[in-house]
Amino acid sequence: MRGLETNVIKLRRKVFVEVAHVAFESENIYADIEAIPYKITPTETPQYRESIFRERAIASERVRLAMGMSLNPQDRPSTITDGLSASNISDVYYEPPLMQVIPSACDRCTENAYQVSDQCRACVSRYCVNACPTGAVTVGANGGRAVIDRNKCIKCGKCKAACPYDAIAHRVRPCAQACGVKAITSDELGRAHIDTKKCVACGQCMVHCPFGAIADKSQIFQLIQAIKKGDEVVAEVAPSIIGQFGQGVTLWKIKAALKDIGFKEVYEVAHGADVGASTEAHHYVTEVATGKLPFLLTSCCPSWSMLAKTQFPETIDKISSALTPMVATARTVKQKRPNARVVFIGPCAAKKLEAMRKSVRSDVDFVITFEELAAIFEERGIDFANYKKEEPIHDATGAGRGYGAAGGVAQAVEDCIRAYYPDTEVKIEHAEGLENCRKMLLLAKIGKKNGCLIEGMACPGGCVAGAGVNIPVEKGTAELKKFVADSTTKLPEKELYEIHLP
Repeated sequence: MRGLETNVIKLRRKVFVEVAHVAFESENIYADIEAIPYKITPTETPQYRESIFRERAIASERVRLAMGMSLNPQDRPSTITDGLSASNISDVYYEPPLMQVIPSACDRCTENAYQVSDQCRACVSRYCVNACPTGAVTVGANGGRAVIDRNKCIKCGKCKAACPYDAIAHRVRPCAQACGVKAITSDELGRAHIDTKKCVACGQCMVHCPFGAIADKSQIFQLIQAIKKGDEVVAEVAPSIIGQFGQGVTLWKIKAALKDIGFKEVYEVAHGADVGASTEAHHYVTEVATGKLPFLLTSCCPSWSMLAKTQFPETIDKISSALTPMVATARTVKQKRPNARVVFIGPCAAKKLEAMRKSVRSDVDFVITFEELAAIFEERGIDFANYKKEEPIHDATGAGRGYGAAGGVAQAVEDCIRAYYPDTEVKIEHAEGLENCRKMLLLAKIGKKNGCLIEGMACPGGCVAGAGVNIPVEKGTAELKKFVADSTTKLPEKELYEIHLP
């Protein structure tokens, strides 16, 4: 369940904190990195696995990913720091695959099976037996519990639906169940396997794995190296940052804390969202309302765009040409500060891969999540319960800030159209969660959504539900709505889209 501070969350935090500490303080990086698993598991008694050796092996792989490196090959013994020289720099980019299964951490969950539990009453009606179309369900001659023959079972679920005692469970991998593009299968040993051709890097598999066996790469080590080197590092923060670091922690406080860490300046990504809302309003009016395009897809969610491009290639020319808020903001920053190294700080794992695209690399230098930033704050001793500093920041309108929750993009664009093009009739649709996004794209493909602006969000709930958030989705949504409502300016200027014409 999202929002609970589980042992997996705590272990990930420990790894990020230790990596950040090495990046800031170490005089012997190789030795200190190799020591991290022993700091994570300081005693010889395992806490979660059958042996301390397995716990430390898993911790070692987590450290590699936190350093931005791929997992070690399984066929040879090696150290954590193998290949570190290629990552121990301040300008390395993510290399795919971003999401990786840690083999030693995977518990080989049942992929897809129906199983009779001890709730079975061996009833006389035997609904399950009669409902099964293949004869896979039987009951013993002595009135014992029902048994399912997996060789005959076709996994239709009719036995489960028929049981009056809910005594038949459907066992599935939590990671596979969370994947809206069906990118997770099993390898030859029964461990989870991610099909990189299908994966759109939303990270939902990672946050739903109870064993923490899926993790993404991080750039916190390289970011800290850049700060230490004295680079002009500036932050652009996503609007969903509100509430992520505690009750009452305002954007002004977060800006002050970021500058204490070593960032030279802080900007709102919502400024780029304002540009996007103005741009997509203009595109809708000039292209969809005039009949040039049957519909228009929003461009701000990279997983949604990737889904459309890979599984519905006929929609590519219907994806808005508006820059994503991350890129639009970064370009504005670099116009003001040509030597700046821009760090996107947000809730999204997929932004890490968006930033490595050749067309974006010159704009966005680093991407870290709220989860990773929380570890940096902890390592630097910033406790927001006692932190008093504030620095004003007013870069955006309520429309752009609303991008952080599902429906917010569509609402912002609709509001802009109604305000600036009052004679234009507007039809808006939105989908959240990749499975629903696929359904929406299919409907659009067959002509059921003509005339619509369609917002897609890979994460159920929108950006506030991204893989890198620190708080429950409901709380994040409530905090963001208040942030939007308190915004002094509600809508961007009509001609703002002209700033970043493609």
